[in-house]
Amino acid sequence: MFKKKIAISAINLFEGGPLSVLKDCLQAIENSSQFEDYGFVALVHKINLFDVSAYKKVTFVEFPKSRTSYFYRLYYEYFYFNKFAIENKIDFWFSLHDISPNVGTVPQAVYCHNPSPFKQISFKELFIQPVIFMFNLFYSFLYKINIKKNKYVVVQQLWLKGEFSKRFGVQYTKIVIAKPQEAKVDLNSIGGDVNKTRKSFVFPTFPRSFKNIEVIGEAVQILDKEGVGEFSVTVTIDGSENKYSRNILDKYGKLRYLNFIGLQPRETVYQLYKESDCLIFPSTLETWGLPISEYKQFDKPMLVAKLPYARETVGGYDKAKFFNPNDSQELASYMKEFILLDKIDYDTTKSIDYPKPYVQDWEALMVLLIK
Repeated sequence: MFKKKIAISAINLFEGGPLSVLKDCLQAIENSSQFEDYGFVALVHKINLFDVSAYKKVTFVEFPKSRTSYFYRLYYEYFYFNKFAIENKIDFWFSLHDISPNVGTVPQAVYCHNPSPFKQISFKELFIQPVIFMFNLFYSFLYKINIKKNKYVVVQQLWLKGEFSKRFGVQYTKIVIAKPQEAKVDLNSIGGDVNKTRKSFVFPTFPRSFKNIEVIGEAVQILDKEGVGEFSVTVTIDGSENKYSRNILDKYGKLRYLNFIGLQPRETVYQLYKESDCLIFPSTLETWGLPISEYKQFDKPMLVAKLPYARETVGGYDKAKFFNPNDSQELASYMKEFILLDKIDYDTTKSIDYPKPYVQDWEALMVLLIK
């Protein structure tokens, strides 16, 4: 007989970073002595995404239709899960993917990591990637539903905590900041030669309009016109991914100092970090900005968007320069100084003193939520 039975709902997580969030959560439960008397049920898209034999404290329930249409997703969240909670005698419900479901009187919490409602969409973005605009509207609406029924709302950064409190009226003390656990890069295992002949910049990304790749293209164009050479910028797209990437390649693909190499596996991205001299991170919308955390471990300079998420992710790092992500001339000037003079006038940074409730790992988060 379990002290409590916990449902962890993640039926929309199936690949990449979001799926790793679920796996990190479940692994923390599995490795912790805090939950010996608790039962956990993971609601997932497909069971074959997991090595079920590795979990002794967690049972899995599969919802393969959850990604076939939003009809099924919303049906599960707002109708079926109430029945599921009653039939399975669930004592606490933790939704890992933004939606606060209808589970009757069962105490619940929600992990919110989609920042799209907090971005102002430009006309250009609406034309190039209308799905970003749709997500903006969709999640602005979905976040509101049942959000005040949660014991806690979990976010990754302080700026998001402020937005949820202001936008949706969630009590400030009910918003938990849970920073993502940063993957440690094994620097000794990374191959590749460090480029010493010319300055090299890198931006690892998937092409979404808010990734703001065009500001890099414009900056490179400016430097080229000014006769600045002996540098390279590598971006991990190739134009085949979507309409946005095609537009980027059409406009900037022939610039001689800008290299588009396509999406790369994690190991190759680490090699790019090692071989490069400076990270450029111009994204206008992130819940964290993982490449910033990864690149810091190489102790190299970075040029980063002057936005709240980026300042928070950079933290107390002494080799960061912030630039207006809408000002290609400013970015070009910082790049030029680094290329020609081998220097950057770094900004003063500091680590954030987070207000409570704040947790540093999955185990601490789960203890806070369910005990």
